Amino acid sequence: MSEHRTTDPAGPVAGAARGTVPATGDPGVEAFGYQQELKRSLSFTDLLVYGLIFMVPIAPFGIFGSVFQASGGMVALVYAIGGLAMAFTAASYSQMSRAFPMAGSVYTYAGRGIAQPVGFIAGWMILLDYVLVPGLLYLIASIAMNSISGLGGIPVWAWLIAFVVLNTVVNYFGIEFTARVNRIMLIGELIVLAIFLVIGVVALASGEGRGFDFSPVYNSDTFSLELVFGAVSIAVLSFLGFDGISTLAEENRESARSIGKAMIAALALAGTLFIVQTWIAALLVPDPDTLIAEGDAAGTAFYDAADVAGGAWLATLTAIATAIAWGFANSLVAQAATSRLLFAMARDKQLPGFLARIHPTRRVPVNATLVVAAISLALGLYMTTKDDYGIGTLSTLVNFGALTAFLLLHVSVVVHFIGRLKSRNWWLHLVVPVIGFAILLYVLINAKLAAQTLGLIWLGAGIVLLVALLVTGREAELTSEEKL
Repeated sequence: MSEHRTTDPAGPVAGAARGTVPATGDPGVEAFGYQQELKRSLSFTDLLVYGLIFMVPIAPFGIFGSVFQASGGMVALVYAIGGLAMAFTAASYSQMSRAFPMAGSVYTYAGRGIAQPVGFIAGWMILLDYVLVPGLLYLIASIAMNSISGLGGIPVWAWLIAFVVLNTVVNYFGIEFTARVNRIMLIGELIVLAIFLVIGVVALASGEGRGFDFSPVYNSDTFSLELVFGAVSIAVLSFLGFDGISTLAEENRESARSIGKAMIAALALAGTLFIVQTWIAALLVPDPDTLIAEGDAAGTAFYDAADVAGGAWLATLTAIATAIAWGFANSLVAQAATSRLLFAMARDKQLPGFLARIHPTRRVPVNATLVVAAISLALGLYMTTKDDYGIGTLSTLVNFGALTAFLLLHVSVVVHFIGRLKSRNWWLHLVVPVIGFAILLYVLINAKLAAQTLGLIWLGAGIVLLVALLVTGREAELTSEEKL
């Protein structure tokens, strides 16, 4: 353990390369050759709330119909399997976040755990998730707001601009302000979810819907592994976000273990809520056979189920909650996470250097934040010109990028701990990542062909860019261990 050092609250850690986190004495980013520029102000609770907001406790509201159709009605089973798959990934994240407590997520972990070029590819693939997901969230929320009775006169593009501007301003004011807003939004989402669950259970007990049964968990008439895992490739969108906690490692004021604990706790809580709410909603769907046969083009299947349970007011409440949760709360943290990833890659000269600029008083990656806002706005406005808004294509691309990066994360655990450090913790450093890798690979194999094709094109572009960086001498010098 390195000696305890003090920090200037307004500036980087003083002293040599082996700076420490003031509250814990843990090695800080100085141990890996960087200066502490971001502000360490987040507690375990802040990290947990951030992860829950990023995943959105009511995330299934927006994609329920698509998952219901793809799974043949076994939507609760799909979310259970998705949660299990992500649990193995969260365990691998936990191990790597303790080894390398820095911003950058899988870019950092694969780059330092395996090799810098692999880290670049991991970062490039997760960018497909992080850069596209804010635009996707803004778009879905704007469409939802436009569809609400009385608000239809406000065009989708106007809602989109409003969401982008609002979130950018909040993120600009710093991570502490963002964390405070997160808590308020989380409480609101949980209240709406609680209302739906209580009214839904009462409705089922009163004879509404199909009554209580286990068909959302298992239906022998329609079950097949290909069917279920194909649906998991869609439902996994609801789980994406727990990994975003790792991008805040340099703003965490507690032990590096807090990052992994917050990811696992957020995943467990959100997964439980996903299973319960989709189980109840599946039993309340007014015409499940038609939903399976024809799909949910309007994206209203969950709200139709809420209407059966409590009437039009509950359907409207859940629709408004979805719009606010996706367009403000989730997009807010997605923008924050994406800006930290861009900052980390730019700091290592893998992206343009201006993205690494930190605001002198707000202590946030200001240029990266503004670039994410600009990309989200441009992407969202472009998609509003499409007849179907391109939501399906964006969703599958987001999932493909994230799952591919997660595969490299699992490999990095084995290479770093078993290969480099000769660890004998076979369960955490070999069995868990191997199982996690196998599950995610099977999900990707059963994903839609369009997602596979576009994702591979993105991967090819990343490889070309990597070769260009190597040829021009812009390979980052990443160390796998602390500098002494």
